[in-house]
Amino acid sequence: MNHHGRKEDEVRRMLESPPPPVPGDLAARAVARGTRLLHRDRALRRALWALVAVAALAFAVWASVVEPWHAPPETTPPLEGW
Repeated sequence: MNHHGRKEDEVRRMLESPPPPVPGDLAARAVARGTRLLHRDRALRRALWALVAVAALAFAVWASVVEPWHAPPETTPPLEGW
C-alpha cells in the first residue's frame, strides 16, 4: 500500500472512532488563559510605549543641550604663510 493510501485509511479510522472526551472545565480554562494573554500583551504594549516616550524625551533633552544643528566653533587657527 502506498503512502497516500495509508494516510487515507488512518484518517478514515479517526473519523469513524468516537471523539475523545473533553474536560468539562475546558471553556473556563480557555477563557482564563485568553485573559492572561490579553493582560500580558497590554502590559507589554504599555511598557514599550513608555520606553519610546522616555527615549523621545531623552533625545529632546540631549538636543536642547548639545544643539547639534549649530555649526561647530572654529577650533584650528587659519593657515597663513604657505
